[in-house]
Amino acid sequence: MVKNSLLLCALAGTFAFGANAQEVAGDSVMQHVNGHRFSVGGYGEANYSRNFYSDHVSRYSQPEEHKNDPSHGKFDLPHVVVYLGYDFGKGWSVGTEIEFEHGGNGIAYEKEDEEGGEWEQETEKGGEVELEQFWIQKTFNKMANIRAGHIVVPVGLNNAYHEPLNFFTVYRPEGEDIILPSTWHQTGVSFFGRYGKWRYEAQFLAGLNADNFTNTGWIHKGPKSPLEFDVANKYGAALRVDYYAIPGLRIGMSGYYGHSIGNTYPAEKSGVSATYKGRVAIGSIDLTYKGHNWIVRGQADYGYLSDADQLKNMYNRKNSKSPFKHSAFVSGNAYAIGIEAGYDIFSQISCLRADEQKLFLFGRFESYDPYASDTKGTSYGYTAVKRIATGINYYPVKQVVIKAEYSHRFLDSKYNNEPALNIGVAYQGWFL
Repeated sequence: MVKNSLLLCALAGTFAFGANAQEVAGDSVMQHVNGHRFSVGGYGEANYSRNFYSDHVSRYSQPEEHKNDPSHGKFDLPHVVVYLGYDFGKGWSVGTEIEFEHGGNGIAYEKEDEEGGEWEQETEKGGEVELEQFWIQKTFNKMANIRAGHIVVPVGLNNAYHEPLNFFTVYRPEGEDIILPSTWHQTGVSFFGRYGKWRYEAQFLAGLNADNFTNTGWIHKGPKSPLEFDVANKYGAALRVDYYAIPGLRIGMSGYYGHSIGNTYPAEKSGVSATYKGRVAIGSIDLTYKGHNWIVRGQADYGYLSDADQLKNMYNRKNSKSPFKHSAFVSGNAYAIGIEAGYDIFSQISCLRADEQKLFLFGRFESYDPYASDTKGTSYGYTAVKRIATGINYYPVKQVVIKAEYSHRFLDSKYNNEPALNIGVAYQGWFL
């Protein structure tokens, strides 16, 4: 077990090679190391990708026109994160997570494919720098903890294990990252604890905003707000339960329920926003296993959105200066299924095993669709994806990984498949 990790709750799965390899992101049991109360940690990723398919905005609407388009590449810093935590004593503590996404520090321009390739200046809250966690916690005992503030919502495997040492692929596993917020963080209150082989967590949160739902990302942008505050006209609740069945194996179930239509500013007293609910219901099951030099991870997520056919009508009534101007339909259902497995081939080489170096050869398969049910007879066939990835993860030391993978997205036969080569390096650990 990593001995110098003061703040388990802020770092999901820091113990990638330790006895507690299946600790959940929100685990709040504080560990006081050598009397220190202040902790500093974080993680970061630097990636390179070469995509052997078209990046043209009409690659799906006119696939034959772009079948032989040139490949394109990019360097990226997906996430660079700093953790700060402090234990005040008597069970009171505070934790923060500051994230720099894609190397940005403010507003960014993006080309929105679902809006005909229109260039937009993003107005997401915090721009490309986000405060992903800020909470104050009271720990009564291992079984009972209360946390209030901006917290991680641990629905799905990605959100519970979103740090780069906790998945084999260069980028976060794609299916969940497409249909769910990732990392999903909102302001609210959480109660959690552990009893025997069980860990449990219940959260009360501000609702999602249906104005941010899309045909290609379902509720992915639901927690975002262009305002200086999170609107809470509607509310949501999340629940997660994990069972540590046998050494090395963890099985988890998580879910979410809340209303999303009308959770915007200003509140409307009539019309679609006042009439319909936009109920969001999500169910997820996941597992992780570490043993006999194998690591296996898997998840299955299914989501339901009521009144999905009303959202396009609601968007079209937004005025020209509104930040919510989506023109595509949103699906009433979405799903993501994925499994990955890797074997440490260095475990069979005695000198490398003694030096604690690891080299995992892995494979991953996933299937997902953010537009799994047609809304008013409208179909976006390119959203249904099956993806395979195979590659290596090399750990020269426990806190650093070098990743390389070949991936291939398989789309419906009338579209072009999307192969890619991805390479990355990442770290994850505590400095103080």
